[in-house]
Amino acid sequence: MEPGENNILSLQDVAIGYWDRQHKTVFEHINLSASEGELIALVGKNGVGKSTLLRTIARLQPELQGTILYRDKELSSYSRPLFARLLSFVSTEIVNIPNLSVFDFVALGRSPYTNGFGRLEKRDKQATLRAISQVGMGHMVHNNLTEISDGERQRIMVARTLAQDTPFIILDEPTAFLDLPNRYEIIHLLHELAREQNKTILFSTHDLSIALQEADKIWLLNKDQLHEGAPEDLILNNSFEQVFRSKLLTFDRRRGDFFMPKTLSSSVTLKNPNSLDDYWLRKALSRVGVAIDTDNSRVTSGLTIELLQHEPIQCKLKLPNEQEIEIRSFYQLNRLIRQFIDS
Repeated sequence: MEPGENNILSLQDVAIGYWDRQHKTVFEHINLSASEGELIALVGKNGVGKSTLLRTIARLQPELQGTILYRDKELSSYSRPLFARLLSFVSTEIVNIPNLSVFDFVALGRSPYTNGFGRLEKRDKQATLRAISQVGMGHMVHNNLTEISDGERQRIMVARTLAQDTPFIILDEPTAFLDLPNRYEIIHLLHELAREQNKTILFSTHDLSIALQEADKIWLLNKDQLHEGAPEDLILNNSFEQVFRSKLLTFDRRRGDFFMPKTLSSSVTLKNPNSLDDYWLRKALSRVGVAIDTDNSRVTSGLTIELLQHEPIQCKLKLPNEQEIEIRSFYQLNRLIRQFIDS
């Protein structure tokens, strides 16, 4: 434990996998920790064991070896009713129960606090409505689960675990069925819950850009490697590049994102560059195999681009015969350059 760290969860030399006639190990020698009030993103390639790890921490399947401590006590030492008040879990499975309303489904998260008959007290109803509102579904509180979209249903899954009101929340691909704005909204909501309510929230994701922006810590799994740290730590020590390296992808450490390098066989001259348009101009031109030549090191196409204004872009494309064409979009620019180069 590092100075100032308050671990709520600790995995010590843990192996995860499945029990059949004999156990099948998916990942072993796992040593990870989670502190109170932080958002942790679990990242890795398909099949590496992300869901298995989450299910193991949630006590939905046993670890094969090693020790998992929750508040310095082994998971198995907690009774099921008590553990349900400490940790909640949201899976990727689509729930579609006929004749069950959004309110009733989210209220199921209050079961650890209700009596044997499942009767909702005033505080349980308030917690249910608050959770539904937090995920932006307050206007659909009385809708049937069969009347909402997959993305809305995923929000309701998150709401149910918020209603359960546990200090530790685990979510397996919580943004799997959401469009881009909703993905960011859900993860930003989780970030705020971690910060404002001191909850520890662990979620798996394939969306690296969201994880890099919002997560306090990343658990990065590979077949034979495990990395843990802040997003910036893993960027600068090349962990992402090691895990996701391929023939087609390269990781840009400055921008924290992957890109596919292009073969640039020709170049253009640029007049009046500015930082914003220059960046996006380079990206656009790279798709047609053209670079902006700054040192006369590439084969030139004889074309010159003169930037006139930006937002939206406006420029002139000057051909070798001195003809000038006014351009008002990147799409138009690339179309003309391709026609010229291919002719």
